[in-house]
Amino acid sequence: MWEFPTSMAAAPSPSPVTAAAPSRTIGAPTGVWVVVVIVVAAAVGGIGFYAGYEYRGSPAASPATVENSTLSILGAGTLDTIFPEVASQLANETPGISAPAAAQTYEGSLDITSAITTTGALADVAAVADYRLIPGMLEPKYANWEVVFGATPEVLAWQPGNPAFAGATSANWPSLLINATAKVPMGIWNASTDPNGYNEIFSMMLQGMIYDHGNLSAVYSHFYSGAPGSFATGLSNTIIEHESHAAALLAAGTVSAVITYRSYAVVNNLAYVPFNPIVGLAANNSTALSDYAQLSTMITPSLGVFEKVVPAPVLFSVTVPSNAPNPALGAAFVHLLLSPQGAALLSQGGAFTPIFPGWSDDRSAVPSVLAPDVTALPSWAVPLLST
Repeated sequence: MWEFPTSMAAAPSPSPVTAAAPSRTIGAPTGVWVVVVIVVAAAVGGIGFYAGYEYRGSPAASPATVENSTLSILGAGTLDTIFPEVASQLANETPGISAPAAAQTYEGSLDITSAITTTGALADVAAVADYRLIPGMLEPKYANWEVVFGATPEVLAWQPGNPAFAGATSANWPSLLINATAKVPMGIWNASTDPNGYNEIFSMMLQGMIYDHGNLSAVYSHFYSGAPGSFATGLSNTIIEHESHAAALLAAGTVSAVITYRSYAVVNNLAYVPFNPIVGLAANNSTALSDYAQLSTMITPSLGVFEKVVPAPVLFSVTVPSNAPNPALGAAFVHLLLSPQGAALLSQGGAFTPIFPGWSDDRSAVPSVLAPDVTALPSWAVPLLST
């Protein structure tokens, strides 16, 4: 049984939000939000620099090892726009390799880890939407390291022009969502296959905790049955959907809204409202960590087996699996992802807050080409990954 620890990361909202002051009875705020600060790349003569980073041209440590190779990727569903762009850049910059769409699969992060561990799926790159999954599910047998490369908080997103969400703020969005789903169901994710599923549950609970005097059920109970901390089942005003379908369903009016990553809203041109940083799982100060520690839900990643999950700020991480067909090519992809070019793609439109140097759980295990690109996980994170 894996029980997730609480964790840290902060991603600033790309636009301000007008919100009523929260009326909380639990953990009054005790400081400012901690934010990962990134300086976006500046290109000079074809070589990018930021935060002391120098992109070293073709990222292959040994071009001969990747020549005539095909890059394969297993990635979280919300990466299905950005990662193909990074892969295309790598293919364009490295002679003799290809990165076809047919060799890339994007789905729920728990599906990704299960594909590797139970069905023998092979990939040069594996990326997940919860940085705890690679150490908890893949290491040490299927991976030796991970690198945290970006943060993106949860938001409420809807099709632009939907009048049901006019005037939405980080305080009033629940009432607007409850009214909207009386007519059109809300799209939700499967928490047992996709971290987005349990993160939206936590966002609802945290909204009640902060804005409704500590009542975890104030928002949550309108959309899920099962007491907070137990297995959550969507009510009749929800429809379980896959990320690859959600934007189309919003456009068709089949679902009214989704709670999802800001990155998903941005790349799919959805309207959205940012949450309070704690509600959006972006805050990492002591107040946020204390609030997160009070919550949990249950999932069933294995049939008939219930496992406990607790909240943590949303951090995406990547690795090259131990059985990767082309490990040098996978490392080249990660290097490009951490470069100014990769940061520009990640941050376009405010989708992700790139993290550079990337945070590695084992710097000594990363390929040598990545050594200048990574630093150790923050000290607070090391013990959390081992609990």
